[in-house]
Amino acid sequence: MIKSILTMSIAGFLTGFIFSMPIAGPVSIMITSNALKGRQRYCNLFNLGASLADFIYVFIAVFGLTKLYTFYKPIIPYIFSFGSLLLIFLGYKIFITRIDIEHLEDKIHISGKLKEKERGAFYTGFMINFLNPTLFIGWLTSSLLVISFIAALGFHTGGLAIKIDQNAKEIGNIEGKKIESRHDSVIKKLDNFQILKIKDRQVDQTIFPASFHLTISICYALFIAFGSIVWFYLLAILIVRYRTRINIKIISGFIKSLGVFLCFIGCYFGYQAIKMFINLKI
Repeated sequence: MIKSILTMSIAGFLTGFIFSMPIAGPVSIMITSNALKGRQRYCNLFNLGASLADFIYVFIAVFGLTKLYTFYKPIIPYIFSFGSLLLIFLGYKIFITRIDIEHLEDKIHISGKLKEKERGAFYTGFMINFLNPTLFIGWLTSSLLVISFIAALGFHTGGLAIKIDQNAKEIGNIEGKKIESRHDSVIKKLDNFQILKIKDRQVDQTIFPASFHLTISICYALFIAFGSIVWFYLLAILIVRYRTRINIKIISGFIKSLGVFLCFIGCYFGYQAIKMFINLKI
């Protein structure tokens, strides 16, 4: 059991770290733009809030609380609408930001308004991720592939490989789509590679106590969140430390482009919400 927990904890950390690297997401944009302003503390608090939402979604995906999705699905259009407005607002705020590198440190120490904004950083980070309904499906799919890959290599997953495959099928039934067993598919594909062939490979069918599934699900979700925290923390530190070496015009232009892109993501969410509302009426 300890071996399974250790395996899934390491896998969770690597998954959270690697899957957080793309710079195109709302969380990456917010952390990058604020790090370029030298707001390390804001980035850290925002990072923790966003990672808390990751933890919740991953835990729901791997533990099998798929019944929550039946209650969650009807309000997705409204969540998309609210999330769209939030992203557009944040994108606009980023776009109109003016950067003064020479006096930035002084402003950070004396600005009361900035301190007030920092208090809301955790909440903003959490809301941005929590109001993204695609995050749940994204973590479900990525966890399915990662855990299946680990199981196919012969590592013990504590029964998560089988459980998460069942969860994906349940979500597929709710969506009215047929989802094939990706666990078996991954194993078949790995068998084509000589270096990954394992003789007499068997699916992990060890019987674990009911509480163990809860424990290993929490560990996996927790370490995914931790991996995400570490990546964004390192990203913020690097940007804050070397931002003064970049031309102010380049920084300003890049921040404005991030604001525009964030507005674009918000508009896309709004477009998806409109489509959902139209389908509901039909």
